[in-house]
Amino acid sequence: MAASLTACHKTDATPPVATVTVTPAKPRVSSGAPIDLTYKFEVASRTAIAADYRVFVHVLAPDGQTLWNDDHEPAVPTSQWKPGQTVQYTRTTFVPVDVRAASASVEVGLYRDSDRLPLQGSDTSGREANTRAYRVATVQLGPQSDNVFLIYKSGWYAQEFSTSDPASTWAWTQKSAVLAFKNPRADATLLLDVAARPDLFPGQPQQVTVSAGGQTLGTFRADSLDPTLHRVAIPAAALGAGDMAELHIDVDRTFRPASGAAGKDDRELGVQVYHLFIDGR
Repeated sequence: MAASLTACHKTDATPPVATVTVTPAKPRVSSGAPIDLTYKFEVASRTAIAADYRVFVHVLAPDGQTLWNDDHEPAVPTSQWKPGQTVQYTRTTFVPVDVRAASASVEVGLYRDSDRLPLQGSDTSGREANTRAYRVATVQLGPQSDNVFLIYKSGWYAQEFSTSDPASTWAWTQKSAVLAFKNPRADATLLLDVAARPDLFPGQPQQVTVSAGGQTLGTFRADSLDPTLHRVAIPAAALGAGDMAELHIDVDRTFRPASGAAGKDDRELGVQVYHLFIDGR
């Protein structure tokens, strides 16, 4: 979360360090669905930023309530920005499943500790109020029922959540987990946001395989303690001709936290799944 400003004036007269735009990949997304936002910073001429600033991202309901945040490091550290340079990158986050607003606005800025840098955006309210928070995009929000309904058929443990952030939830897999859903009868994409315990498998992280109908669709290494998003293409032919389809998520090796120094948990664990989504459109 970005820190508050140390000064408040009616008008921000400091020249902006960059012009910022944010472009959603889709004009409408549903609760629980992924949202791709492309950030573009066009650095002003004769601009030099001595330190590295983070990007704060607040997604706001029409009444100003914060729906979710996505503070992050820009693709190029701000201390490396050059006059006239364009810094552009895309990030994928997930809309919280409990969002009920019909629309949202995206507010961004650059901050370091209690300091924020001035920017230029399509909405000038950030400069006029000297908040240095700029609303740069809007998106329409739909209900979770718009998504492909997923059935966690077997190989899944109960959902858990962080005591410090109840909005952060996950479910551990066993060695093999099965996911069932209504067959979209079209090419689809699986989005799998996964964390693991690579510290327990030094030099040889777990391998995750996604398959359908006996056909391997993709593999990846579970080599990060932090959630990492993976995309796996699902050809329509792999889902068969039935009304329901299944995906298998297999891990080559599991672990029991209680058997080592990782805790008292005696479950056989595979990988930690934070988000799972089937894009069938």
